[in-house]
Amino acid sequence: MALEWVVLGYVAAAEATMLLLFTLPGLDRLRPGLVTVTRSAVKPMLSVIPFALFLLLDIYWKQETRPACGDEHSCSPTEFIRHQKSLMKSQRNAILIAAALLLNWLLFAVTRLVVHIEQLSQRIEKLKRQD
Repeated sequence: MALEWVVLGYVAAAEATMLLLFTLPGLDRLRPGLVTVTRSAVKPMLSVIPFALFLLLDIYWKQETRPACGDEHSCSPTEFIRHQKSLMKSQRNAILIAAALLLNWLLFAVTRLVVHIEQLSQRIEKLKRQD
């Protein structure tokens, strides 16, 4: 199951890198190439959504089937530590899922805005040449 989390982490890192490159000032020369690469990568990255939902269901299933170990005295110290560790991993993974979904949405929105701005600037240039 660890491989799925690694893949989701790499996808989230790739999305964050693309967003960072889009929003950094001074990369105007690279921006058309970034737009092309990102627009071609956005649709395959939409597969992150069902993948993240599957992993979220996995977290839920593990939470529901986990043996109850409410306080330190109801189970052995080893079981209590294992229970606490499992809870922390589940919380970390839920944050990773939320980050991947948020970055996916932000990447899609920023790409759409950059393309729209580029189209508007081309219209302005065309209108300036007509005058």
